Amino acid sequence: MAFCVAFSSPICFRSSPVLSPTPIAPHEFKIRTTRRTVTPPAALPVVPLSTVTDVSSVGASFDGTTLAFLGGSSIAAVAAVLSLADPEKRRQLQAEVVGGGDKEVVREYFNNSGFQRWKKIYGETDDVNKVQLDIRIGHSKTVENVMKMLTDDGPLDGVTVCDAGCGTGCLSIPLAKQGAIVSASDISAAMVAEAEKQAREELLQGQSNGNAVMPKFEVRDLESLEGKYNTVVCLDVLIHYPQSNADGMIAHLASLAEKRLILSFAPKTFYYNLLKRVGELFPGPSKATRAYLHSEADVERALLKVGWRIRNRGFITTQFYFAKLVEAVPVA
Repeated sequence: MAFCVAFSSPICFRSSPVLSPTPIAPHEFKIRTTRRTVTPPAALPVVPLSTVTDVSSVGASFDGTTLAFLGGSSIAAVAAVLSLADPEKRRQLQAEVVGGGDKEVVREYFNNSGFQRWKKIYGETDDVNKVQLDIRIGHSKTVENVMKMLTDDGPLDGVTVCDAGCGTGCLSIPLAKQGAIVSASDISAAMVAEAEKQAREELLQGQSNGNAVMPKFEVRDLESLEGKYNTVVCLDVLIHYPQSNADGMIAHLASLAEKRLILSFAPKTFYYNLLKRVGELFPGPSKATRAYLHSEADVERALLKVGWRIRNRGFITTQFYFAKLVEAVPVA
């Protein structure tokens, strides 16, 4: 899942050479959604958040409230509280309950309470609160921009795509509608079953164009993926991997791709990391997964190490969702 939270909704993309600077230049192509008016911080209550995994579990409590920026004195107070907190201990206890580490925790979460929550967020039901709706919009923007990246290079008819961590099929189904040959997988059997159900409804019941091919859905974790594909896409999954493991996972995904690798991840900055730590002080019943942030520089280094470079990069934000998006290609 992608990280949160931000206060405006820009979506920016740019082509870049190897190790190009992260800041976005004025001449870049930008798509902006309508900006939200933010009340001055002094008038707002501070509502700390962690990842969207956490936000959705306590979303009801955010109805009627607004997230405020943290001022200097607030940060000092938060730092003092964080020094006494031990969120990692809670995570270890949660892992012991399901008898494993991060992977087992993630699988358990997205097969049970997490599945029900994210099925609702990724779906079209009106039974969502304001935070969940905002996250749905953010994730949809990520999918839309991935589709734009892919179709900008030409039609997708017959193009093989691996959707690694497919969730409920939010990307797999649009890809199939464009004629792509999609191999979709997820660690959660519940997610895969829902994705296949939705794909059959949309692709096999006259709602798609004639060149649509039913994706091949499988229950698999990222480590077990194999084969060769024109394009590999992995959205909002690296948040479950610490950087030490993420490097190997990026290398593995790159080894499956022949021409293009697209990744989205939660960006690691001082401010976002502070918000994550504050959110961890409020465990809640569904905070069953760790959330790992990644710097764009670390992701870029991992790609360069295996002979790939970033060609396009973007930043998708809504009020409660934000994610970095990069498109990598082999170094010529």
